Amino acid sequence: MSEGSDEVTGVLLNEAIKFHGHLGPFLILGLKAGLFANKVLGKDYFRTRAVVETKLKPPYSCFIDGVQVATGCTMGKGNIEIRDGNPIYVRFVKNDRVLEMRLKKEVLESLEDMRTEEDSRRKALEIVCRSTNELFDIVEQ
Repeated sequence: MSEGSDEVTGVLLNEAIKFHGHLGPFLILGLKAGLFANKVLGKDYFRTRAVVETKLKPPYSCFIDGVQVATGCTMGKGNIEIRDGNPIYVRFVKNDRVLEMRLKKEVLESLEDMRTEEDSRRKALEIVCRSTNELFDIVEQ
């Protein structure tokens, strides 16, 4: 994957699944948000900071793992903050630049009908193919 890419590669997807434990759409959404932040702000494991707001229960909280894998922002380094909220929102900060991303309402609604692990996998693979701009409302400052 090139430094400026926001595409989910097979290698990254496998790393994320290994880290998280399974494939699901919220994991993919976190990966895509994190990759987009890397593209816009430049990937930096130490100077990038993320604030994630979501429901603090699966499947919503799975988004957090995708952000961690893609950006390198981790609980251990203290450069990711998790807040209870709804809907999924993430704010990335690096130096004096800010990137805010909010999951579009229609995307969230499309994920409410998942009943089985197969539904989850199918939705995840659909999301991999969608552009970041289709999934999130994005504001750069």
